[in-house]
Amino acid sequence: MTEPARYARTLVEAHVHIGLTAAEAEAEAEGDEALGETIDQTTLTEGTDAWTLRYEGAGGPPIEVLVRYADEAEARRYDLRFGTGVSELVDAGQWVQVAAIYARRARRESLFFAENPTGEERYRSIVDGWGLARDATIEAIKFLTDDAEELGDDAFWTAMGTSARRESPERFTRERLEDDITFCERSLEAFQRLHAG
Repeated sequence: MTEPARYARTLVEAHVHIGLTAAEAEAEAEGDEALGETIDQTTLTEGTDAWTLRYEGAGGPPIEVLVRYADEAEARRYDLRFGTGVSELVDAGQWVQVAAIYARRARRESLFFAENPTGEERYRSIVDGWGLARDATIEAIKFLTDDAEELGDDAFWTAMGTSARRESPERFTRERLEDDITFCERSLEAFQRLHAG
């Protein structure tokens, strides 16, 4: 039985949601496994006004996500990786987890790259990693209301997200999220400055 169809704002957000959902279903939500590797097993089909992404993994029922062509076009127009507005599929706790995963990967790969700075694909992967970490943190901060200094209960609705908040509530304040965004931006700029050809 397939879960009810859900709409993501972009194809990238759809893949993040599928990866997180698959990891939870397969009880592998630790470390880098919190973001399952599902892209190769996800099919993409075109519809009248939206793509349908479908993942049929071993750990649970198939996962389907729809992405409207208009939403993807709007996100690309404004160069927003995950889309405009606030996510309805990925909660703030999950976004912070995703950001941490990408930042860890980018930091680790940056160290290897410093030892052997070759390969355009490796360079691009690290740049993308820091960008993804920054953008995922921006998605979490979107859940803040104008005057709030920390995220409210309504920003957390998944088991993974609420668990992350319960274990480390200090990660979900305005100040910490802004600091994390700045850290990712500076790390990206430093890497590019050192290694740009």
